[in-house]
Amino acid sequence: MSNTEKSLNFIEQIIEEDLKNGLPKDKLRFRFPPEPNGYLHVGHASAICLNFGLGLNYNAPVNLRFDDTNPSKEEQEYVDAIKRDVEWLGFNWDRECYASDYFQELYDWAVELIKKGKAYVDNLSSEEMAKQKGTPTQPGVNSPNRDRSIEENLDLLTRMKNGEFPNGSYVLRAKIDMASPNMLMRDPLMYRIMHEHHHRTGDKWCIYPMYDWAHGESDYMEQISHSLCTLEFLPHRELYDWFLDNIYDTSKVRPKQREFARRNLSHTVVSKRKLLQLVQEGHVSGWDDPRMSTISGMRRRGYTPMAIRNFADTIGIAKRTNLIDVSLLEFCVREDLNKTAPRVMAVLDPVKLVITNYPEVQEEWLEAENNPEEEVMTYRKVPFSKEIYIERDDFKEEADKKFFRLTLGTEVRLKNAYIIKGESVVKDENGNITEIHASYDDDSRSGSGSEASKRKVKGTIHWVSTKHALEAEIRVYDRLFTHENPDGNKEVDFKEYINPDSLKVITGYVEPSLETTKELDHFQFQRLGYFCTDRDSTDQKLVFNKTVGLRDTWAKVESKE
Repeated sequence: MSNTEKSLNFIEQIIEEDLKNGLPKDKLRFRFPPEPNGYLHVGHASAICLNFGLGLNYNAPVNLRFDDTNPSKEEQEYVDAIKRDVEWLGFNWDRECYASDYFQELYDWAVELIKKGKAYVDNLSSEEMAKQKGTPTQPGVNSPNRDRSIEENLDLLTRMKNGEFPNGSYVLRAKIDMASPNMLMRDPLMYRIMHEHHHRTGDKWCIYPMYDWAHGESDYMEQISHSLCTLEFLPHRELYDWFLDNIYDTSKVRPKQREFARRNLSHTVVSKRKLLQLVQEGHVSGWDDPRMSTISGMRRRGYTPMAIRNFADTIGIAKRTNLIDVSLLEFCVREDLNKTAPRVMAVLDPVKLVITNYPEVQEEWLEAENNPEEEVMTYRKVPFSKEIYIERDDFKEEADKKFFRLTLGTEVRLKNAYIIKGESVVKDENGNITEIHASYDDDSRSGSGSEASKRKVKGTIHWVSTKHALEAEIRVYDRLFTHENPDGNKEVDFKEYINPDSLKVITGYVEPSLETTKELDHFQFQRLGYFCTDRDSTDQKLVFNKTVGLRDTWAKVESKE
């Protein structure tokens, strides 16, 4: 095997083998098939990157197909959100398709299966049906309705379609093998009665196809060459092929289902049912809450499309399910934002510092670099004045030699500004510091080239001029769950692990250059982390979300535990 072949993942190896065995390259076609019953999450992001990535690698079209076969749980809102997420990740689909596009063809094929003696209408209750299916070690028994006449089956199916029967009274089943070791092959359901309004077909249909019946046939209608599913669909492959066997025209491409493992993410859940529960019970503010594992939540938090795509590439495709540490995703976010996010100054736990020897009415606009990672450096102006805010933990009255920030009698540099020296403090009646007094060296301005400006001091701290500072609401997000695998123990309700400190709302101050910021603008608040502008931000009230810290602080916490 060549070095190139060794670098292929197992899905690509399957495709390469099919091409060697005669599949024309121009017949390659992939699809991403979400069910529009919720918002997409990080697991879907990996599947999107896989399918659309294959499309890019092989210059092959990729369809976006909505599996809209259960109108009781599906909404147009979810369709719109899914399309928005795929586009935001940077991918373009070839055709926008829906399983509902093929409802008539699926019904016609069902009629043909009845005529071939391979499908029948059953009116057993769901409880009776479960009993007669047997167990994995015990074969099932035939339904008493299995040998209805073709004429009676056709009549009942027609009447089901016409809405003559209530929900749950009849189903259409494939007639396969009640003794099959694969439970899914024991006369599976093809249609059920649902008197529900469909978001696309309205009230035209009273019966809706099951996923297994619609899946392969939709792939076939679209001429999908490789239908990629997660590992739980491996037992379904035999049924996928059985259905295709009964409709397949040898002159067309026969879709091939292949499975890859889910890549679960630590400290979160990716079950749409559980995500919906978090929303409905008010544990989060909505599907796009920045603590959610949804793509819309990650976008609102400030994660970038490239970071998510890099994460998907890094974890790759596997045959075995495993738990990926969320710190890897955070690393990818941090790495991308480091290259692209402008540096600005913000103070989140402010204490006032007065520069006693700075002229009362003077103000300066100092030059500050926007991002040291830029190929061509750009700069902005930041205002400086007699009174500034600094971070409260950047000052101590007394400190040991390992404290490299401001103390009484020591010097630090103010970023992009001057060297200052701590002189005294003002305290309230409870002994809390309300004001720090310091002096500055007026010959030490950064970038001036003076001898004083080149003087080495213990540390550099950030600041914001009080006169020019903009007040802002800062939403500091942490992991939604304290346990790395919150739904791993089926005996414990996953909500028991919700982190009570997953959101803290504080008031801080930012430099005036952020006055015109727009939703999803990204910034590095120097020495604090990466932040983005939230959609709740207005001209009257700035709101920022913490995207990720400058380093992984959870690693230290978990190592102690």
